[in-house]
Amino acid sequence: MTISLPHIQQGIYAGNEQYLAELYKLFSKRLHHFSRAITRSPETAEEIVEDVFVKLWSNRHRINEIENLTVYLYVAVKNRSLNAIAQKATELIRAPFDDLDIEAGEIAADPYNLLVTAEMMKRMQQAVDNLPPRCKMIFKLVREDGLKHREVAEILNISVNTVDVQMAIAIKKICTELQVSRIQNTAEGRKLKA
Repeated sequence: MTISLPHIQQGIYAGNEQYLAELYKLFSKRLHHFSRAITRSPETAEEIVEDVFVKLWSNRHRINEIENLTVYLYVAVKNRSLNAIAQKATELIRAPFDDLDIEAGEIAADPYNLLVTAEMMKRMQQAVDNLPPRCKMIFKLVREDGLKHREVAEILNISVNTVDVQMAIAIKKICTELQVSRIQNTAEGRKLKA
């Protein structure tokens, strides 16, 4: 049984660490992926998510002032991720070129749909990875993290209409790419039989 967010909020306000643990369990993985998409560093993303939860706990006496805890967590992670990028950029500017080591974060496929074959999931992930960065982030927040278009708009500080348009673009591109892959595989299959 899942505990509701307002109930978790009240539990944290009351100082019950179990509610913080429940909130962490609900959001940590999604927030980690979100931060990693921005920072391109699993280690930095992990630190950021931990820091956000530590700060939330240390300011728990003000948690009831938060209207939408989901949006609050994503915005906090986004802001800290952007600050980490700015700090990294400053370090890179000052560092000699010999020391540069930029890590490309790898996006893990979430096994949320066991009915889809591994090959189809691989193709789907490739199609998502081929989306433009902003489009990909919006798509992942809506489809993988289950956020509403209004929440994504608030988190990314864009209009709901922009989210709608980006989702339409993402779906169209993914469908086109998957259709092309299916047609290519069918054509390859025919060549093998001939």
